[in-house]
Amino acid sequence: MMVKDSGNSGDASQTSHRCGVFCLGPLTFHSHAVGQMVRLSCGGRRAERTGSTFKNGLVFSSRPVKVLEKIRLRVEKDLISWHGALRVGFTNVSPSDRTLPLPMMAIPNLSDSPGHWAAPIPENCCQEGSEIEFWVSCGGSIYVTSNNSKPHKLLTGVDLRLPLWAMIDIYGQTCSILLLGSEKKKLISTSRSCPAPEPPTSPDVDSRLISDVFTLCRNEYITCLDKDILTDEYCVVCLGSEARITLPCGHRCLCKLCTPKVLQQFGTCPLCRHLIRAQEKGGFVSGTSGHQPDTE
Repeated sequence: MMVKDSGNSGDASQTSHRCGVFCLGPLTFHSHAVGQMVRLSCGGRRAERTGSTFKNGLVFSSRPVKVLEKIRLRVEKDLISWHGALRVGFTNVSPSDRTLPLPMMAIPNLSDSPGHWAAPIPENCCQEGSEIEFWVSCGGSIYVTSNNSKPHKLLTGVDLRLPLWAMIDIYGQTCSILLLGSEKKKLISTSRSCPAPEPPTSPDVDSRLISDVFTLCRNEYITCLDKDILTDEYCVVCLGSEARITLPCGHRCLCKLCTPKVLQQFGTCPLCRHLIRAQEKGGFVSGTSGHQPDTE
């Protein structure tokens, strides 16, 4: 049974990345479970309903979402030739377990079946350029805001005992949406989703690093010559595994699983931002440019 405020489990490929203690992980649209008329782009963050139809526009979140995690999206394009607009909600059924083709509509095709809760958003809240947030409360109610308006309750009765995936029906006049991410506010902090990891574009993180890092992380250490080894008990990224990887800057701050992801996406030490580069015969060397270790 899922505790309301705890993290939900999902596909490992969708949830393994974390860039910090306040990171909720990447949030995109699920690449498998999409409606027949939906086309995904922008790394799975833009969903567009194509063709001359008002239906077949279902999409789901790539991972389970938390209670009180507000999902943010923007309406990119609308058409006045149809009535009705976005339908949003949640489901206990994993997108990975769904068979294709998906049902034509969230309401009533899915909302009439167990484990699905969906409601329409008023048309005047879904005009082109509108920014929408929706979430499920600790009491199992779905709320929505549009352009920072006051929260409006859409429905109640969502079952919080199992993981929940966000469900969006790109319906009626709405034909294109962009997922802006999500956030969950607590008393003294706010956790946010992050962009999904993409291949590095910086010239300082060359393509050899991608293959070298996976090879070298099979060992417990990356050799650091003429440096005092700084050891931390836990990985600074996941905070759950032993920090076994020592970077050329001298910081031993990453576990073997987090190291490839951090260096692939950022190419720097997460503590001092020292640039890490690949070398001809494999391994890592300190960068000749970029951030240098802090001296404080």
